[in-house]
Amino acid sequence: MAQTTLRIETPGWAVPLLKPARYKGAYGGRGSGKSHTFAEMLIEAHIMDPASRSVCVREVQKSLSQSVKRLLELKIEAMNAGAYFEVQEAVIKAKKGDGAIIFQGMQNHTADSIKSLEGYDRAWVEEAQSLSQRSLDLLRPTIRKPGSELWFTWNPSHISDPVDQLLRGEAPPQDAVVVEVNFEDNPWFPEVLRDEMEYDRSRDPDKYAHVWRGGYVANSLSRVFKNWRIEEFDTPDDVVHRLGADWGFAIDPTVLVRCHIAGKKLFVDYEAYMIGCEITDTPNLFLTIPDAESWPIVADSSRPETISYMRKNGFPKIMPAIKGPNSVEEGVEWLKSFDIIVHPRCRHTIDELTHYSYKVDP
Repeated sequence: MAQTTLRIETPGWAVPLLKPARYKGAYGGRGSGKSHTFAEMLIEAHIMDPASRSVCVREVQKSLSQSVKRLLELKIEAMNAGAYFEVQEAVIKAKKGDGAIIFQGMQNHTADSIKSLEGYDRAWVEEAQSLSQRSLDLLRPTIRKPGSELWFTWNPSHISDPVDQLLRGEAPPQDAVVVEVNFEDNPWFPEVLRDEMEYDRSRDPDKYAHVWRGGYVANSLSRVFKNWRIEEFDTPDDVVHRLGADWGFAIDPTVLVRCHIAGKKLFVDYEAYMIGCEITDTPNLFLTIPDAESWPIVADSSRPETISYMRKNGFPKIMPAIKGPNSVEEGVEWLKSFDIIVHPRCRHTIDELTHYSYKVDP
């Protein structure tokens, strides 16, 4: 076979996924290009190793039309890689070597039938938010060949979904590379989808946050904040900045948010966010927000030692919050009195506003 040079344009967010890892995952909203990038990665892997064997998995697959087979066929054509593959009705085979890509639904498998996949090099779970715990428990120990990989792409649905608990939970596997990717990370995001995205952003913040930004599904009836929207804006030079900090460690994030008020509008323009942030790293984290060291910062008063450290390390205007018996409720009501506009770069603020909710009786 004549040697062919393939040129694959890899978006920046996918670069960490090019290195070997047991678990590889990409989650986020519509139009991010997750599936297209993983499809190209899969085709490239099979060209480099014609003996490679992969299974593309969904929780339910009643027909091949529900699989990523058609996407892979389009990628083979677009990448000018037809000389390497024989596309059959139910499988994509290597023309040189005994490699193959097959397509299966996990719901059809039993503990015995899934043993047929034990020699496979990788499994790609598309729409992984729908994967049940049973299916995940079957799949993980089955794909066990040395150097084998488990790939997951998904649009998050609920924090309790098994794939989120595995790869975004409190203790994800050590050998895991997981990236968040949304439409703004896709250099080939089409204008027709941009129009759809802007329509949802202007009319339905819950839908926009879930569909386009990969946020979890929100219960609009229990949602506390309904007085906000996502919108790009430029911050005037003459505003008074208000900054608030919360301390975290372990699984809780350390956070700094910057905002300003104009009439009855509250604009959130920058955020800093890190899980597992050491106290010595906190000054540099806060410095990612422009001029944060120059403005007063109201911080969680439960950590006076952290406030003291920050004062001695570049943030002399930081002060503890004054908390009363109803400070949380009063703070919520104060925020609800504004029309809140959040800049799209403040992803975690968007997530908090979307999911901050009243407790609902079961």
